[in-house]
Amino acid sequence: MAFISSGYNPAKPMEGRITDIGPRHFTDFLPPVLAKNKGAWDYHEIIEPGMLLHVGLSGDKVYTVRCGGARLMSVTHIREICDIADKYCGGHLRFTTRNNIEFMVPTLEDAKALKADLNARKFAGGSNKFPVGGTGAGVTNIVHTQGWIHCHTPATDASGTVKATMDVVFEEFQNMRLPAPVRISMACCLNMCGAVHCSDIAILGIHRKPPIIDHESVDNICEVPLAVAACPTGAIRPTKIEFQGKQINTVAVKNERCMFCGNCYTMCPAMPLADKTGDGIAIMVGGKISNRMTTPKFSKVVVPFIPNEPPRWPKMTKVIKKILDTYAADARKYERLGDWANRIGWERFFEKCGLEFSAHLIDDFRDPAYYTWRQTTQFKF
Repeated sequence: MAFISSGYNPAKPMEGRITDIGPRHFTDFLPPVLAKNKGAWDYHEIIEPGMLLHVGLSGDKVYTVRCGGARLMSVTHIREICDIADKYCGGHLRFTTRNNIEFMVPTLEDAKALKADLNARKFAGGSNKFPVGGTGAGVTNIVHTQGWIHCHTPATDASGTVKATMDVVFEEFQNMRLPAPVRISMACCLNMCGAVHCSDIAILGIHRKPPIIDHESVDNICEVPLAVAACPTGAIRPTKIEFQGKQINTVAVKNERCMFCGNCYTMCPAMPLADKTGDGIAIMVGGKISNRMTTPKFSKVVVPFIPNEPPRWPKMTKVIKKILDTYAADARKYERLGDWANRIGWERFFEKCGLEFSAHLIDDFRDPAYYTWRQTTQFKF
């Protein structure tokens, strides 16, 4: 009632509101043809790699040209994207959840001209600025996390590993010749803000050593109770030690309990986790979110550790290329990577992909939720 007495009308929450907090509603930015046909599309089809056609029940058509974008962009790069949208699309564009950029135009001729323009734009070194592709049964853009450029707990780089991987699978980004779509994701640590747990191929940065404790700094720059509470496995406890002739407050880590997540470092900068030899990459495969044909699945670890080898990560890219090429040659049409591995058996998967199997890779985690909860809309009579 206090809001009503102050003049606020619940029936018209935006009436008289003047604010610059937060973005405007997304519908303010829809191209007119999309706003007109929202929720009333008849069908869509992929005309060629990187080019789509959507047809509304009204008969309206819109052609979309999709190109790869970067997870981290400079202002100059974004301005060039906006210039392209102004030239061809009336100022409209959209970003997909996998960092692709989509430009929408009214005719096929416009779409072809736009595609040629995008493919012709190069960086000074000769690489593509806006490579067209990422549709259908191919490799689309890699979604990834922050990595060394920004995050404080990465076990590997994000932008670097993604660039190196896309360079070796780039032909599959430009074509649609795989048995089914392949989603590659990358997370630079186990906290996984990139959500790699349900990807066909996943690159995961992993720490293998517990945090190093800078005892001299803990009590000066950390709140010890927060560092203790931050640990999900209870591996950290407060303690006192003798340091340089005096007793100081610090923490102790029970190494066998540590899961190397880095939460403690988030709360306490005096507990760094990064280590040159302990940090590296694990490869996971077989996950998917789609309900098509089979239920959604979590990814499974197939390579437990690959050392960091910047700037090109040759061992990592060799493994990924081998997995992708073997899947492309052996899977059936419409069969996702995990479905192919399940059909031939994971033993054969390791043999065909030339991967070493270890008992530590066996997925033996089970709890009642895993096999009793409904995990999908699929059902059988």
